[in-house]
This record gives sequence, C-alpha cells and structure tokens, in this order.
Amino acid sequence: MKEQTANRIFDTFIVIVIALSVLVCLAPFLHILAISFSSSGPIMSGKVSLFPVEWNLGAYRQVFSDVSMIRSLGFTVLLTAIFTVMCMAMTIFAGYPLSKRNLKGRKTLMFIIMVTMFFSGGIIPEYILIRNLHLLDSMGALILPGLISPFYLIILISFFQNIPDSLEESAEIDGSSHFRTLASIILPLSLPVIATLSLFYAVGRWNGFQDTLMYISSPELYPLQLKLYQLIQNNMVSDLTQVEGTHMAALMPESLKAASVIFATVPILIVYPWLQRYFVSGVMLGAVKG
Repeated sequence: MKEQTANRIFDTFIVIVIALSVLVCLAPFLHILAISFSSSGPIMSGKVSLFPVEWNLGAYRQVFSDVSMIRSLGFTVLLTAIFTVMCMAMTIFAGYPLSKRNLKGRKTLMFIIMVTMFFSGGIIPEYILIRNLHLLDSMGALILPGLISPFYLIILISFFQNIPDSLEESAEIDGSSHFRTLASIILPLSLPVIATLSLFYAVGRWNGFQDTLMYISSPELYPLQLKLYQLIQNNMVSDLTQVEGTHMAALMPESLKAASVIFATVPILIVYPWLQRYFVSGVMLGAVKG
C-alpha cells in the first residue's frame, strides 16, 4: 500500500514538472499570439502577457491583405514539399546500400560522410560554387545544396541495419531485385523513421533563411522566412498605420510583426499531429543500434 502511494506521489510530481516545462516552452509563443490579437493601448503600456487584451484583428487583416505575403506562403509550401521529397529520395538511395556491411568501400564512404558533419568549405566557397553553376536566384539554389544531411543519413543507415537480414534473404530466394526488395519490404517497415526524417527535413527547409538571403534576389522567389525578416528589419508600416496617426503607428509594427510570426509558424505546426504517431518510434528506432 505504501509503495502504491509513493508511486502515485512520484507520478504526480512528474506530471507537474512536465506541465511546467510545457508551459515554459509555450509561454513565448502564447505571448506573441497575444500581442498579435491585442490593441495599441495594452501593447504600449506592457499589459499584454499570455492573453490578448482588447481584441484587435487589424494586424491579421494587414497580413492577409498583403499579396506578396500570400505568394511567399504558397512558394514556401511548394519549395518545402519538393525539397522534402527529393531529400528523402536521395537519403534512402544512399542509406540502403551503405547499410550493407559487405559493400566494397563502405568504410571509406562513411568516413567521407562523417567528415562533412564537422568540416565544410565555408560560406564564400559555397556561394562561388552556386554562382558558377548558374543557380543564383533560382529554386535550385535552395534545394540542391542540402539534398542529403549526413546526420539523418546515419540515422537511416542504423535503422536499415536493424531490419532482419532474413527478410531480404527470403526475398532474394524468391527472385526479388534490390529495388523491389527496397520498395516492397524495407520501405514499408521504415515508415516511422521516414516520417520522422521527412519532418526534420521539412522543418529545416521551412525555417531556412540564410541561403535565401544570399542566393535569392527576385521577390517572386522570396520564402516566408525572408519576408518575415524584411518585415522586422525594415520596420514595415502599412497604409493603415499611417492613417491612424502616431498612437497607432507605435502599435502596428509590434502587432504586425507578431501576426506575421504566427502566420509563418502555424502552417508547419499543423503537420506535427499527422506524424506524431511515427515521431517517437522513428527517432528511437533509428538511433538505437541492435
């Protein structure tokens, strides 16, 4: 009886700690969300914390009426989708043969891959390479340089090595080719790690900023994060701000920035619930070597 009581107390303590941790993690997001929905007075006086004060949708009206922002959202969704599909295809095609211990030159290839995790040519050589390949100001400059992540590749290789060899041997006895074995046996068993790595790739591309700042100059190719950066750096004030006067002008940059951050964050957050059931198992199984 005492042991059960102690376990309940311990479980309650763990739940409280986790709840507080979640609240700490959510607090900045809730604060930005509250500012985006609040009016000028409470924001200027610092009364807005985790909940909106004097609800105002003016900032969101400005964001959704900005044609360039909507265009950037559509381009970012398309870019993220293409990037994720191509990255996973390249990672799978590289990871499957490298998971075979009898592959000739495997150790050398793995060493080369590992080196790229710790050393790189630098920003200037990379820019020169992109320029010489005539990829500047194109979607290719945002996709090709990051097609394979060495870290994610190693996770996928580890996962493939945990799949029993007997399954592939049985397929080979039945006359299955390597490509058919990969498509019919390996990939269906690898859905957790594939979904997890796809999410990692997608989030990385969605939040990508530095490469777009260096390589992209055409407004029609501006991803959402670059638009958000320009909004914050240039302290953009809409026509509505100028009409409302100095009091509103002090509000709108902050509420407009907050609304833009929410606008850029919510779409990628929507993806998480769809992949949640794969997420934990994908990370754990891909990171543990049996």
